[in-house]
Amino acid sequence: MPTPKRPLPRPSLRHEKLCLAPVAGVDEAGRGPLAGPVVAAAVILPARGIPRGIDDSKKLPAAERLRLHDRLQACAQIGIGIVEPDEIDTLNIYWATMKAMTLAVEALGCAPGHVLVDGNRLPRWGFAATPIVSGDAISLSIAAASIIAKHTRDTIMRAHHDAHPHYGWITNQGYGAPEHLRALREHGPSPLHRRSFAPVAQAAVAFAPAVAAE
Repeated sequence: MPTPKRPLPRPSLRHEKLCLAPVAGVDEAGRGPLAGPVVAAAVILPARGIPRGIDDSKKLPAAERLRLHDRLQACAQIGIGIVEPDEIDTLNIYWATMKAMTLAVEALGCAPGHVLVDGNRLPRWGFAATPIVSGDAISLSIAAASIIAKHTRDTIMRAHHDAHPHYGWITNQGYGAPEHLRALREHGPSPLHRRSFAPVAQAAVAFAPAVAAE
């Protein structure tokens, strides 16, 4: 008989219960895209009435992320940090992400007793904190932060799509999808593109002579 598959782990409060309250979960969205900001969220879940269905945002369809985003906004303490493309180019994406996380925790409006951060690195801050690899899959607070960060960034990219429709951000959210790369070659980078990212830098160099020749 085939070995039955074990159910995938679901986020829980196991890590939160080991920490000094209030515990904030932190995650980011947008490290990999070629355009748009990097967005981080910090979430302190309520003692009671935590919405059902919270999971790693990558596992959830957009409609479910929207539902949970709205439920969390109504019951949790939330801070959001945003670092725009020009600052990403100045700092590099790693330090821009660390800054977005710091801004998110500072925006909570209270000092957390402990911060749980998705990943294996921590910002340079004064908060007691623990990094958790794949934290969005095992920590309920981090999973909640992943939902807030992902939905917030997707909303930003949909808004920018109206001004730059040829890049397809309404569906690719700024990632290097074929339609996005094709538009970069045809139209060059927009003000929202990260010039320090190789595909954007290459498109800028290739597009500049064509513009100069016109």
